[in-house]
Amino acid sequence: MQHMDDRRPDRQTSKENTADKKPAREIQWSFDRNFQGWTCSQCEWNYPVPTLLNDPEAKNAYDRLASAKFREHKCADHPTRMTGVGPESFTSRIRKMVAHGYKPKDAVDLVVQEVAIEYPNQPKILDQARAEGEDFLRRLRAGLI
Repeated sequence: MQHMDDRRPDRQTSKENTADKKPAREIQWSFDRNFQGWTCSQCEWNYPVPTLLNDPEAKNAYDRLASAKFREHKCADHPTRMTGVGPESFTSRIRKMVAHGYKPKDAVDLVVQEVAIEYPNQPKILDQARAEGEDFLRRLRAGLI
């Protein structure tokens, strides 16, 4: 029979191990008025979309290249990501709805409807929401998110 005092101090429970670890970094799609492209969830690394990139095959190639560059980057070489800065992107709203159980297409449709209500008579913002929604679905179909 082993007493609690007999446990080795170098052994930790799985709960203790996971609590001490930082969350894994993730590649995230960012889309706002000033920037469109891939970013790191932990640092300020980013990979902006080239201007006038419209062809779906070219976009998929860009996404594969960004993914490789993301894996190669070192977070220590970039400033730490500031959280909670700036307005929430439409893509992040879509992601939150999907995380709560909505089907991706339904989440996109609902966010576009919400934007139409929140920003009446502002067609540019509605167009941006639609573009982010289409881009989200394209990336999802391509298996990138």
